[in-house]
Amino acid sequence: MRVFGIDCGTEYTGWGVVDVVETPRERRLLPVAAGAIQLDKRASTPQRLQRVYTELSNLLQSYRPEAVAIEDVFFAANAKSALKLGQVRGVALLAAATAELPVAEYAPLSIKSAVVGYGLAGKEQVQFMVARLLDLERAPEPADAADALAIAICHVHTAQTLAGMGVR
Repeated sequence: MRVFGIDCGTEYTGWGVVDVVETPRERRLLPVAAGAIQLDKRASTPQRLQRVYTELSNLLQSYRPEAVAIEDVFFAANAKSALKLGQVRGVALLAAATAELPVAEYAPLSIKSAVVGYGLAGKEQVQFMVARLLDLERAPEPADAADALAIAICHVHTAQTLAGMGVR
């Protein structure tokens, strides 16, 4: 299984691709690629959203994942920031839907719990565990890429748990 994780942001939108390799003896997570789409603060909102859509669409076409995982909406204190983040999420969901890929959405607490074992873990803890789980020498940069890989790992763990329970 190949999972494409997306960590939406208004300055950087992180992305990460993880493969699951299964042998009769073990199941391993392999990092395929990760990065971030940096958005120009001077560009208009439509231009920024178009860039996110175009780049994510190209990445989805290049890496051909079986599923997309994205962080679910969280409640922010600042309504304007939440609205801007929601626009980026909408564009990311559109890119996945246009590629006809199934999308799974996970709450931040679920992602942290799946990767670190603690839902209130800090960014550094998540980055450290992503590096450990993917057998990387150091945490992926920027942090948004590590977060996107964490989202993909969360989906892998959740899908394996559900499959083990006989749920599709």
